[in-house]
Amino acid sequence: MNLVDDPRFSQALELFNSGAWYEAHDAFEELWHEQMDPERKLLQAIVQIAVAHVHLERGNTRGCTILLGEGLGRLKPSLPVALGLDLTALQSVVSDRLSALQSGQDPEVFPPPRLLPVT
Repeated sequence: MNLVDDPRFSQALELFNSGAWYEAHDAFEELWHEQMDPERKLLQAIVQIAVAHVHLERGNTRGCTILLGEGLGRLKPSLPVALGLDLTALQSVVSDRLSALQSGQDPEVFPPPRLLPVT
């Protein structure tokens, strides 16, 4: 089955987009185990971004910073679009949040990342 057609994928997207970071991480990780590259690397990037936000919720800004950076690195090869998602928009928000963390600012001044369909 195509990943985009898998009902678990749409459920994982909903969890991510609602800010249910831990649950999104679990949902995407389950799919990640079943994929081959390049989808595998992209899902790993999404998992890392979700886990970064779990760290942020728990006050672990260092862990968040590290995982956002790793997630961005894995996201780049899939830009600008993959799996019907606007990855450039995701990259922009995650980059803004990472820059805020690196400069000691509150990343929450920027909107949370979302996995939006290509329009």
